[in-house]
Order: sequence, then structure tokens, then C-alpha cells
Amino acid sequence: MCGMLRKKSFFLFIFKKISLQVNKHKPWIETSYHGIITENNDTVILDPPLVALDKDAPVPFAGEICAFKIHGQEMPFEAVVLNKTSGEGRLRAKSPIDCELQKEYTFIIQAYDCGSGPSGVNWKKSHKAVVHIQVKDVNEFSPAFKESMYKATVTEGKIYDSILQVEAIDEDCSPQYSQICNYEIVTTDVPFAIDRNGNIRNTEKLNYDKQHQYEIMVTAFDCGQKHAREDVLVQVNVKPVCKPGWQDWNKRIEYKPGSGSIPLFPSIHLETCDGPVSSTHTTIELQTNYIGKGCDRETYSEKSLQKLCGASSGAIDLLPSPSATTNWTAGLLMDNNDMIFKFDGKQGAKIPDGIVPKNLTDQFTISLWMKHGPSPGLRAEKETILCNSDKTEMNRHHYALYVHNCRLVFLLRKDFDQADTFRPAEFHWKLDQICDKEWHYYVVNVEFPVVTLYMDGSTYEPYLVTNDWPIHPSHIAMQLTVGACWQGGEVTKPRFAQYFHGSLASLTIRPGKIESQKVISCLQACKEGLDINSLESLGQGVKYHFNPSQSVLVMEGDDIENINRALRKVSYINSRQFPTAGVRRLKVSSKVQCFGEDVCINIPDIDAYVMVLQANEPKITISGMDHFARPAAQFESERGVILLPDIRIASTVTKMEHSKKNDGANKPVVLEEMLHNLDFCDVLVSGAELDPEQECLELDRTELQGKHLDATNSTAGYSIYGVDTMHNYEQVLQQIRYRNWYTSATFERKFRVKCSELNGHYTSNEFNLEVNILHSTNSNYMDHVNHVIVQPHFLQSVHHPEESISTVHNSVVPRVATVVIAICVSVLISIIAVGVYRIRTAQQHSSTDNESSKENEMDWDDSALTITVNPMEKYEKPHRAEEESEEEDDEEEDTTSAESDESEEEEDEEEEEEATVQKRGKQNFTRQEQLEWDDSTLPY
Repeated sequence: MCGMLRKKSFFLFIFKKISLQVNKHKPWIETSYHGIITENNDTVILDPPLVALDKDAPVPFAGEICAFKIHGQEMPFEAVVLNKTSGEGRLRAKSPIDCELQKEYTFIIQAYDCGSGPSGVNWKKSHKAVVHIQVKDVNEFSPAFKESMYKATVTEGKIYDSILQVEAIDEDCSPQYSQICNYEIVTTDVPFAIDRNGNIRNTEKLNYDKQHQYEIMVTAFDCGQKHAREDVLVQVNVKPVCKPGWQDWNKRIEYKPGSGSIPLFPSIHLETCDGPVSSTHTTIELQTNYIGKGCDRETYSEKSLQKLCGASSGAIDLLPSPSATTNWTAGLLMDNNDMIFKFDGKQGAKIPDGIVPKNLTDQFTISLWMKHGPSPGLRAEKETILCNSDKTEMNRHHYALYVHNCRLVFLLRKDFDQADTFRPAEFHWKLDQICDKEWHYYVVNVEFPVVTLYMDGSTYEPYLVTNDWPIHPSHIAMQLTVGACWQGGEVTKPRFAQYFHGSLASLTIRPGKIESQKVISCLQACKEGLDINSLESLGQGVKYHFNPSQSVLVMEGDDIENINRALRKVSYINSRQFPTAGVRRLKVSSKVQCFGEDVCINIPDIDAYVMVLQANEPKITISGMDHFARPAAQFESERGVILLPDIRIASTVTKMEHSKKNDGANKPVVLEEMLHNLDFCDVLVSGAELDPEQECLELDRTELQGKHLDATNSTAGYSIYGVDTMHNYEQVLQQIRYRNWYTSATFERKFRVKCSELNGHYTSNEFNLEVNILHSTNSNYMDHVNHVIVQPHFLQSVHHPEESISTVHNSVVPRVATVVIAICVSVLISIIAVGVYRIRTAQQHSSTDNESSKENEMDWDDSALTITVNPMEKYEKPHRAEEESEEEDDEEEDTTSAESDESEEEEDEEEEEEATVQKRGKQNFTRQEQLEWDDSTLPY
């Protein structure tokens, strides 16, 4: 047994020794390899190729290569043997290779032979070789910009080498595909260029006024010419060269009527370009000289304005609007506003005699609005505003107001009396405003020998007073003129001379009184101007000053920020309810002082304007009872009849409102009733004027007390004028009475009422009123109507169907003929009795009407009354029905017999008499037919 074991061990030893002698050599490979693999591919191209050699070849197993092993942590590669005999191998990727994750790989590889036998024992491995693999990139990513948008600011007028730089990146791993090789501006026609590094420059000088901002789109290309997936926006803002001046203000400011006070420059600030400013002086001017009489003043008549301002009465308007009673201004040139008169040096107006007293006292006032420029021509002539001169024979000027060489001169020549001495006769004022072509308000107060001029509310004493002898008294009539002076003597034909060139308005003279400065300031006050909101917030460092009309505001301050805040509070205000629409120009001028210098920075002026929008025009409506009838006795009474007991004046405004429908159309919407003032209401007679010998319109003057109203009366009607509320106008109109103390010839009167706002700019509808006078016969008819009204059941029975009406008609006609025949053949005594009865009945009805009129005033409004009367009644007198009903039974038999015995001649006479009776009945009832009585609205 032991021998067998020894024999086996021997054979193993021999076999092992033989094996070692067969696999004597290690495989051999290169010491280093370089490989390339394209990403997303699995094949590695090695240089040199992967080949292992073994010197034991061609011995089987020992000379063959069985494996290549890679040493490294989780290498994504594997090596495979392609041919054991030749030792060829291949390196491949186990999973997709991403260059963006790893660009290179380095690891160790060894080759293994197959050993000494099939079992692979006693295998040998080669030395370690280094493998370095580079991953080849694929251009799979597009460039992307680092920023979503780029912004830059440049100053106008400069060429920049680089305004800003844009930058794009590419996620590819290789330099070829990851590098950006080019940039390009996609937007066309822009003054910019870009280089390959992304630097943007301007190709021309930029202008802020031409364009404040540029927006351009830019793209990028990698070196594989793949462009960016999204272009990027580049915004270039152009900043103006720093210019001192006001910033952030609007040229147009809209003003809606009724808005009160609105700020003009809510965001304004002053740019000084870092100048060392020590103080600022700013002037804001509202230029309204071309609006009306210098600004948006109320366009009421001069009389109305004087009443509003509390001026003393007695002022005489020498330039009124043309009318039937003031026709001397009809031939003068007028502005769009019918209260402004233009004189072109060719026109003058004669004031009729009796308008102004012949001799003025030592106290009187002349006031006017005037716009005047330098006199035309080389040689300045006197330009007459107002002149009172001899009408014939001589050319003496008794008093005059004229312009000469841009001086205002007032001439006053007193009549000669016992004192033979020099007296002040000419008063001269030299003012720049007289020839500045702008509107100014002038008032000449005369308290002889002192004469004072007020110009725009400020007082001016004459710089020169010239004395002269008094004028010798004469019996020559005088002529008062406006716009020129009347030359009646020393010429073959009297004519005008010394014509005025310019515009005049509201020229008045008030004899016997002078005007106070308070009233003068009120008359020239402007309804629009500049204002400051919250004066207390201006601070101590800002000084300000308004001119009297608040059209000029001056501000001074040391701190620029305080001036900025103050100017933001400057506002425009227009207190008129219906302001004149149009443009109001604004000018802001500033002066800035620097430390140690007088003026260091030049601040350009601001030229802006306020656009006043058109106000919604009011619709003034007059309503009330437009038709009534009264007994004649009421018209003949001492108080007469109230014409307009229930008149009402209302005003509404219609504006365009956007429709809620999809059609987008605008529709008019009537707003709530609005309140505003009126300036006159006329109650005029329609048809023939009033006969002062028998009728008149009256108004108790106490009704005007406490109101800004006055009234004038004439045969044409009654006129109430003055600026006051619609309510006050209603109260006064409701007290106007109509009297007629001889009514027998009058059966009706018609009147019309019309009211105005802003001197006729807005007018009401024409309200028509018809008044009927009921005489004694009509009084019986009124009693009959009263009887019908209190018996509603009778009224219902009157409305018969057609058949019943024809039946009544057929039954009544024979009876009428019978009664007429009976009357014709009746005894004279019966006719006299009937006449006496009629007279007594009329007297009773008349007294009854008078009593009822005093108690109830019988205000019958027939506009809603309709009384249906028997159609046959128009052929009979109203009282005949009563007589027939009383005598019908007694006379029936006599009438029948008389009718059968009458001859043809008697029948002819009776027909003529019947025709006469019917004709008279028609005439009386024609007046009654004018009233349609309708009881449908009467309470029973």
C-alpha cells in the first residue's frame, strides 16, 4: 500500500516538472495603448492594436492567449480575445459613453495565456500595460446664453468700442463643439454691430430725441456652426446728454369743467447736472390774454355783473348788445362774443339823446375794457374812446377819453360860471399796458378836481394835469359818441374824426357817483387762474407771490428739492360752471444761481398748455300751466290775474355714455337735474303789444328785494334780469300779474316766456301761455260747467252711443223749431219779461263769480279737461235751455195751433229770425268752443 502511494507521488512530480518545462514564457503586450471612442458608441480604436504574444507558441495552451483583464474601479470597458492563437483582442464599452460626463479614461490591462493544459492551470500573465482612451465628442448641444436678457445704457452722441458683452456657452465636451466661434445680430436695420467675442458696439451716434431705446435680438454659433436654441434680447437705453432743465412734465394738461383745482406738473423736477446751485427763481405764467376779455371771465352783461359785485345803480351801458331799444351799436364790428366791439379806425357810434344826462356832475365814473396796440402810421393821431362834443356850429369837446402816443388822456371842460380862473382840464397817464395789445380794465373816477385811474384794480395818479379856461355857455346841442369824435363845425358836412383802433367792451358811465375799489376789483376779477394746493406744506424755504389776477406766480428758494415739491403743487382752477373751451398756454421760466456766480446754469423755458374741454351744455326747460280762463271781473280787479302761478324752471345735462352692449355705440344719458344761475327771463306779449290805456303787466318791486334781480316793463312785456338762481327767478315770475280794466273788447291774450344763461349763450324753450277772458255770457257757461263737474253721473250719461245721440237729435230739432215760432208770435210783454230775466240772471252769476274768485281764484286749467256737450247746443244761446224747460208745457198747445195757422209769409219771416238767432249763438259759442274741458283728472 505504501509502495503504491510513493509511485503516485512520483508520477505527479514528473508531470508537474514536464508542465513547467512546456509553459516557460509569459505573454507579451505593448507597454501603453492610446484609444479613441466616439460617445454613444461601444467600439474603441486602439493604437497600437491590442495583440498579445507568447513565446511558448505553438505549444497548445501554453502558447495561446485566453484573456485580457482590466484593472481599475468600475471601468466602463471590457477586453475580449478575438483569436487565442494570434492573441488578437478588442476593447469595447460595456455601456454608452458620454463625453460630457468624462472625456478620458486611463486604466491597466494584462494578457493571460491559457496555462499548461485544458484546465487552465499554471497560466501566466503579462506585464501591466497602460491604456489611455479619449472620448470623441458629438455636437449634440446648442449654444445657450448665460442671461435671459441684457441691458445697457449709453449717452447720446458718442461712439462706443463696446457697449456690453453677451456670452453663450455650449455643453458639448470638445473644444470644437463646446466653444462659441461667432455671434450675430438678428434684428435688421439697427445701428449696432457685434464681434466674435460678443462685444456690441454702436455704428453711429445715437440721438435721444430720435429714439430713447433700442431692442435687438442676438444669436450665437459654436465651432460646429450650430446656432443657439434661443436668441437673446439686448436692450440699449439712450440717455440724453445731461442738460439742465425741468424733467418729467407733460406738454398737454386736460381740464374737465367742474374739476376744481388740478395740478399742472405733478411729477416735475429740476435737473442741474450736479451744478453747485445756491438758489432758484421760477416764474409760472398762465397766458389767457386771448380768451374773452383777458381771461375766462363770466360773460354776463355789464348790468348783471355790476349787480353781482354790489355796484351802485345808475350805470349806463354805452356799448350794449344791439337790440330794438339799443340799436346804435348795430353797425359796429363785433367779436365772436357779442359783448366785444372791434374798432378798425373807420367806425364810430352816436349815443342817442337822453341816454346820458347832458351835464355831468362833479362826481361820475367811466369804466371800460380795452385792448389797444401802438397807433398805426408814423404820425400818431388821437384815438377817441368816448367824446362829448358840439353837435353843430363848433367843435368844442366838453369831455372825452382818448389814447394818444400810448398815453391815456381824460379831458373835462367845465362850463363857464362866475369864477374866471384856470381849472384842471386834461389828465394824462403813461402806462405800458395801454399799447401792449392785451385786455385791461380801466376805471376813471372823477371827484372834481381830483381824477383817479384804476387799471386792473391798481390805482394810478396822473403824471400830468393841464389847466384850461372854462367853456363859455351856449345853446348848442351836444353829441356823445363812442369810437370816434363828432366834428360838427368848421366843415361843410359834419363827420366823425379821431377814430379809435382796438377793441372795447363794457363801456359804462355812472353819473353822480364814483365806484369803490372793492367793486372795481370784483368787476375785473378773473374766473380762472393759478392756485397752490396745501400752502402750509410748501415749507419755510420757499417764497411765493401771485399777481392780482393770479395769472402769474413767482417762487424763490435755496433748496432745489423744496422748489420741486412746491412746483408740483401748482394747479389750474376755473370756477366757471360753463368755461370757455380751448387752449390756455403755460410758460415756466427759471433762473439758477451758483455759489460765487450770478447765473451758472441756463434752464430752458417750459412751454405747455391747458386744454379746457367742452362742458356738457345744459338744457333749460320751462313748464307749467299753459292755458287758463278767468272771469272778466278778475282781470278788472285791482290785483289783476297772476299769469304764471305754477311756473317751473329746470335744467338737465345730457352726456354721451358708453353702451354696455357689444355694439360699442355711445348713447345719450340724461343726468340728474343741475343747478346754475340765469341772467334774464322775458315775459313777452304774443301778437299786438299791450294797450297802456286799458291793460298792463305788473310786479310788486318788493319781490326783488334780497335778490340780485332787477326788472323793466314796457308794452312789449316784462323783463327780469340779473345773475341769480333759477329758484329766485321762479319766485319772481310767479308774482307777475296781468290787469285789463276794459275787457269788453278782449277775449284772450297770449304770452311767451324765455330765459337765458350766460347772456343768451344757453337759452330755454319758448313757453307759451294763453289766457281767456270770460264775459257775462261765458260766466253762465262757467256755471253750467261747474254744475256738470259736481255731477259726475250726468257726465257719464252724456256719452251716448251713436243711436241714442241721433234719437236725441231728432227729438230736439222739432222742439227747437216750435219754441222759435212760439217766441216770434208771443206777446211783446213775454219778450220783455224774458229780457229782464236774462239781465237779472247775468247780474247774479257775475256777483257769484266775483265772490268765488276772491275766495278760490278759480284757477281752471283746461289743458286736461274735456266736456262733452249736446251737439245741438251750439245752435242755441246758453240760457235758452232753461227758458224752454220752464215754459214748454204751457206753450205747447199754443205753439201747435199757431204752427198750423201760419201763412207762408210768416214762415219766411220766422226762418230769417231763426237764422239770426242761430248766427248769434254760433258767435258766442265759438269763443266757448276754444276751451275743451276734461274732468278726467278732477277729484270728485
